[in-house]
Amino acid sequence: MGKLFGTDGIRGQANIFPMLPEIALRVGLAVGQIFRNGMKRHRVVIGKDTRLSGYIFESALTSGFCASGMDVFLVGPMPTPAIAFLTRNMRADVGVVISASHNPYMDNGIKFFDSKGFKLSDEIENRISELVLSPDVEWNTPKSDLLGRAIKIEDSPGRYIVFLKNTFSQDLTLDGLKVVLDCANGATYKVAPLVFEELGAKVIKIGVEPNGLNINKKCGSLYPDVTASLVQETGADVGFCLDGDGDRLIAVDDEGYILDGDQIMAICANYLLEKDALPQRTLVATVMSNMALEIFMEQKGGRLVRTPVGDRFVVEEMCRSGYILGGEQSGHMVFLNFTTTGDGLVTALQLLKIMLKTGKPLSYWRKLLTPFPQKLKNIHVKNKVPLGECRQICKALQQAEKSLQGKGRVLLRYSGTEPVLRIMVEAENLNLVDKWMDYLVDIAEKELL
Repeated sequence: MGKLFGTDGIRGQANIFPMLPEIALRVGLAVGQIFRNGMKRHRVVIGKDTRLSGYIFESALTSGFCASGMDVFLVGPMPTPAIAFLTRNMRADVGVVISASHNPYMDNGIKFFDSKGFKLSDEIENRISELVLSPDVEWNTPKSDLLGRAIKIEDSPGRYIVFLKNTFSQDLTLDGLKVVLDCANGATYKVAPLVFEELGAKVIKIGVEPNGLNINKKCGSLYPDVTASLVQETGADVGFCLDGDGDRLIAVDDEGYILDGDQIMAICANYLLEKDALPQRTLVATVMSNMALEIFMEQKGGRLVRTPVGDRFVVEEMCRSGYILGGEQSGHMVFLNFTTTGDGLVTALQLLKIMLKTGKPLSYWRKLLTPFPQKLKNIHVKNKVPLGECRQICKALQQAEKSLQGKGRVLLRYSGTEPVLRIMVEAENLNLVDKWMDYLVDIAEKELL
């Protein structure tokens, strides 16, 4: 049939493999079979974003889990990091998020957290895939009196809001601050405004009217210009743009400038370095993060450790080596001393804490890091031919790297969720970026299309 898991769970267009209701049913059966161990009652937390197709997969997964003997806690539309928190908080065996993150409404996905709130290992994902895709699997389902129940949890937003507020310094309030908040018509549309309002901020809300079809549509972290304009129009102190499932954040300062994940990481790392609170003076980021971030950390007496693309790999490196701060240029930020996965609202609160503790606006901190000129382009491909087998692409890559002489970077990689080749070029000189991007795109299109 095809591959089940990508870089972040299962993802695809609704009603097309792998995002079919019958696959979701089998996923529930498979995960239940793997995580059910012993005679105790087993629990799973299921949350979702605001996509119309969420109803399909919520029902199918619930059926599979209940048939496998697991009790299902349904929390409705909630951010991905909220599910990681609630899975731990409710002592569940596994957490499930039905979301395609920043993708448009026609896509959807299924991703998982273990009982400690961390994403599943490749080994467990492979076991799930084998069970789901095997036509001859025999399900080890329990007797009729041991089937699971589905229970709606009404107070989950309140639990998550309390958790978020506890990550913010108790001696601080947001009284007098004006915040523009874009919830992308997604999973944070209820909880996010309440967090800032309860802390005292005046919140100007956009992207809080989901209809099942407008998630991420010209709003949220992929369209920060909307928030930037509103910050300038209203004289707000800061703007925050979340994505559809709330695990990433793009910020806007008081002057209307947009800050990506690299700039946010630099601000947070700098604050912790000055407090001598960054273990091993190390920040973790992916290969996509700007070269300027690496140089910044070196200048501050720290270092940047890089991982493959995906917040899961960032978290794995942090756990393995004892680091507490990591993230991605796209806006995923992980504060391991607070939570186990990327959380856009935790990130926003940490930025606000830095602003209030130092008495300096975000525009001041923005100037800590000036990213090198960088361009990203996506090329849709028919087949993901291993790049090592593409002779012309390999030759062009070597030419570009030789030309940049260590003062820039080139990265080519396939998307884990789409039939897309991503090309990234960065250098101190924008002309060099344009030159090598045009050349690499031309070569890649000739060889792969």
